[in-house]
Order: sequence, then structure tokens, then C-alpha cells
Amino acid sequence: MSLNNLIVDAYDRLKKRVRRSELIYSHYYTEKIGLPLYFKCENLQRTGSFKIRGALNFMTAQPREFLKKGVITASAGNHAQGVAFSADLLGVKATVFMPEITPPQKVQSTRDYGAEVVLTGRNFDEACLAAEAEQSSSGALFVHPFDDQLVMAGQGTIALEILDELPDVRNLIIPVGGGGLIAGMATALRARSPHIRIIGVESMAAPSMSASFAAGKPVEKPVSITLADGIAVKRPGKRTVPVICSLVDEIVRVEEEEIALAIVGLLEKTKMLVEGAGAVTLAAVLNKGIPRLEGKTVCLLSGGNIDVKTIAQVVERGLIAGGRYLKLTVELDDHPGALATLAENIAATRANIFHITHDRRSKTLAIGRTDVSLELETRGYDHIREVVDFLQAKGYNLTVI
Repeated sequence: MSLNNLIVDAYDRLKKRVRRSELIYSHYYTEKIGLPLYFKCENLQRTGSFKIRGALNFMTAQPREFLKKGVITASAGNHAQGVAFSADLLGVKATVFMPEITPPQKVQSTRDYGAEVVLTGRNFDEACLAAEAEQSSSGALFVHPFDDQLVMAGQGTIALEILDELPDVRNLIIPVGGGGLIAGMATALRARSPHIRIIGVESMAAPSMSASFAAGKPVEKPVSITLADGIAVKRPGKRTVPVICSLVDEIVRVEEEEIALAIVGLLEKTKMLVEGAGAVTLAAVLNKGIPRLEGKTVCLLSGGNIDVKTIAQVVERGLIAGGRYLKLTVELDDHPGALATLAENIAATRANIFHITHDRRSKTLAIGRTDVSLELETRGYDHIREVVDFLQAKGYNLTVI
């Protein structure tokens, strides 16, 4: 059966089992970029990610006897939760191999759905090798995170929902890692609206799909630590890459700072929590990494599973990237009133001090001098330059960190 027919079957199979995620028009970002922009909110799915579609479609399409020995998979987190939830729904055992660096929130959520979690390997690919080795000895059914037609078909149902609500969409921007999501969606889109521009977005830290797209075959690339851990794959699928090369228009890449800015922007402007892998689509739009973008555009927000501790780090990084945070040290005479005068001068620039520390014991300081470290809330890069120029004009010896 063709992938397109499998997507139609999956749509019927899943429509009463998974959430029809919201397609939201963004007034703020439409005005900001001058382009009608919509968000398809898979971050609002039951397991916090689109991955539930592929996992559940794969498992519900199997004869019952194939599931008797349970299922096994490997995942950086979102597919893990999709498989765990689906296995719990169907009453079968699930074992999930996850990289050792997987955020604790994703590990615990997977366990909460009843799956056995095995932490192994430095990345997804190493965890996947371990899962495949265990599968061959246990006889459990392996549920691949992306390189399977039934999994691709489940993910492709997102495209049908978008076309139902927004038939005149011109551009669809999709996160890409191993390729199951974009392969399934591109197949559905080309069958019904071949004029739609389909753009994949990956992290600079995991560039295997753009390399594969250029080469026309799967290419392995090293993976660095990234906020977009959900799409950090060393080698994309042998089944997904041919589909992507034939149906997708282009693959673009985004930097870590751009991902952080997009996460913070979505929190502030849309009140939605989106993980790094889901925010890459907005990051690509905001950094103007997609040329000649016109007409109604949908950014797929593929997931919202982000660790609480990571949120704090991301927010800080996003504030820095947006020029809304300034850290500096100022050398002062250590006498009464010096700090108060510095604070008054900072107040004159309308910057806000939210953290301050003294250091009188540095070996590099002369007697009677002190280093003051300041963390300031600012309103952008122009404001940062204004603060620094003003303090230097007042005679302060300062260093921007």
C-alpha cells in the first residue's frame, strides 16, 4: 500500500484516539514579520508531542499476536512517551532505551505511562543500537521512531488536519531530525496541494538531514549538545530520506541562540511552552533564514516537553540573545556612598538591577578598591550600548561579561 493511502487509513484510525491539535493564528507574529502566520500546536497533545500519532498508528495497525511479547524502542524522549502511552492503552509491555543525557522530565514522564526505561548511550543513535540488540533477543516488536511507513503515516495525519482548516496555506515549516514527520506530512501535502512550499528546519548542532538532502542519500554527521534534543539525530532514515529528497523544497538550519529566542518569544507572546525541537520553525522565520516567504504560513510546533531546569537556562539565554540582559563588572573606590552613586547612575539609564555582588579580595585589586558585579535588565542592544556609554562617560572602569 502506498504511503499516501496509509496516511488516509491512519487519519481514520487516529481521529478518535488523538487530539486534533489547534491551528492558531498569531496576531503578534503576523504583525512582526508582515506575513499571515499560524501555529499548529502539537505541543498540546496528550503526551506533549506529535510522536503519539506515529506510535499509536503503528501499534494499532498490528495483529494482536505481534504485540504479545511487548514493544521496544529507542528515543530522545517524545517517541518514548508516545510508545509508552500507546502500550498502556493497549495493555502491552513497553521497554524504552533513552540516551543518558535525556532530560529528567522526559524520562519520568515515560515511566509514568508504565514503560521500563533503560538509560544508555551518549545520543539517540547509541541508544537505538542497544534497543535493537535487546529486541533481537527478547522478541519484542521494535517501534522505530521515524524510519517506518506506519509511523510516517501517523505523523502525516497532521497535514490533513491543516488542509481541512486552512486549504489555502502557502508554506508549511516543519522540524526535521530523522525525517518521519516531514516525510509523512510532505506525502499528504503533495497528494492534495502540490503547490505548497514545504520547508524543513534542523539545528546547526545536528545537520545530518541537510547533508543527506544535498547528497540525495542518508549521510551521518556528528551531533553536538543542542536545545533541540528531540531532532538531534546522527543519521536520518533510509526510508525517510528518499521521500524528503523528492517532495520537500528545502532544509534550513538555525543556531542555538535563535532557538532560545523563539522559545522565550512563544512563552511571552503566545503563552505556550514549546521545546527546542518544536521552536526551530519559528526560529527560522524570525531569523529570515527562509527567503521569499509569502502567503499564509504554518509553523509546526512539534512538542512541548522541556525540562523545568532547562526552561530557566533557556529563558536566560534568550534574554541575552535579545539584548535584555547585561552582566558587567565595575571597579570602584571602596568608600561609603560609592555603590549608591553607581546605582543612581544606572537608574539614570532606566536599566534595572536584579543582582549585585562585591569582591574586595581579588589579588588584582589595589588596596581600597572593590569589584562590583552587576546583572541588569535592559531593553535591547541599543539600550545596552546606552548604559555602557553612559557609565564610561561618568569615568567608570567597567568590563562587559
